[in-house]
Amino acid sequence: MLHRILVVHGPNLNMLGLREPEIYGSLTLDELNRSLETLARSLNMALTTFQANGEGELVTRIQQARSDGTTWLVINAGAYTHTSVAIRDALAAIDRPFIEVHLSNVHAREPFRHHSYLSDLARGVIAGLGAMSYEAALHFIARQPTDLEAVA
Repeated sequence: MLHRILVVHGPNLNMLGLREPEIYGSLTLDELNRSLETLARSLNMALTTFQANGEGELVTRIQQARSDGTTWLVINAGAYTHTSVAIRDALAAIDRPFIEVHLSNVHAREPFRHHSYLSDLARGVIAGLGAMSYEAALHFIARQPTDLEAVA
């Protein structure tokens, strides 16, 4: 069985390439997703991407991962990383491992970005590598067992 990865992009990630390129880079979300899909295929994994600005939409999509065959999540919850107990609870409820990613080094930014409601639940956290943060997450997942019981 292949890993089935859900990549979740939170608020404002639809503005990649336009919003603060000095922090987030010039790659658009569509370009990032295409690159991740290509990498996932080369690693023999299936990949689905989802972006929403609303917390409720993100929670609903995360909850769906429990029954849609998703084996791992990669999540950049954006600003909700630092504020959302609801997203944390959704991730805890689905019983799927996930990697938390950030394009920027959140620890080198404003103090409010230093705390994550997700990190203690995450299998790993990758920050500050730009688009390579997502790529590193996929490479890690590719080396993990594909059996859900083995990775849960």
